[in-house]
Amino acid sequence: MVSALGAYLAVIAATGIERLVELRVGKRNLAWSLDNGGVEYGKGHWPFMVVLHTGFLFGCVAEALWSPAEVPLAFSGLMLALAVACQGLRWWCISTLGMRWNPRVVVVPGGERITSGPYRFFSHPNYVAVAVEGFVLPMMFGCWRTAVVFTVLNAGLMVVRIRCENLALSELKRT
Repeated sequence: MVSALGAYLAVIAATGIERLVELRVGKRNLAWSLDNGGVEYGKGHWPFMVVLHTGFLFGCVAEALWSPAEVPLAFSGLMLALAVACQGLRWWCISTLGMRWNPRVVVVPGGERITSGPYRFFSHPNYVAVAVEGFVLPMMFGCWRTAVVFTVLNAGLMVVRIRCENLALSELKRT
């Protein structure tokens, strides 16, 4: 029988693998964007974003190992369901944007702002997925410290990131 800790670590590992797949898709799409005249915005905050998101997964593992908490199975199940829903939203965003999606902020001249898929409901749906996942993934195993630290740091990053994306999208209107 798999322990709760083992199951949680497997979820974190699967999330890490998913992030590597995202990076691979993003690298391919970034090359396409740059080959098509794309201009990157916000290069300065990219390293912080990489460190934050990598640290987040390591934080989940570290807190689970060093400060395990007893979490009711129903609560963990709800957190897992929300984490899976976040993945669904994230990949809905990726598939809606197609070759235009990558984890960096790049504008390809002559493109139009996407208003289909999840973007018909709000401007930055991927960040909703990131914010919710940043809370529910650690809470699945009672890692509240990781949830709080990531949420606070991510909120600051999102202020910078959304300003950057809005500036880039305003440039799109002018091209």
